[in-house]
Amino acid sequence: MVKLRVLELLQQQGHTKYWLYKQLGMSYQNFSKMVNNETQSIKLERIETLCQLLNCAPNDLFQIDWEKPGTES
Repeated sequence: MVKLRVLELLQQQGHTKYWLYKQLGMSYQNFSKMVNNETQSIKLERIETLCQLLNCAPNDLFQIDWEKPGTES
């Protein structure tokens, strides 16, 4: 499963979710789903904007969890 690491990056850089929400200008419902990994897709332009705001590369935004959902290690 691919997970978005936005909350980790925000914390590392000293920014809040509210700051990012205001910068992105999207609905709070969609924003919340995105940062909490409750969405199935993210537009490429959104990835680009996140990278610009968080001063990172696309590969910094994502983490791959190879475990299947619902299985325990």
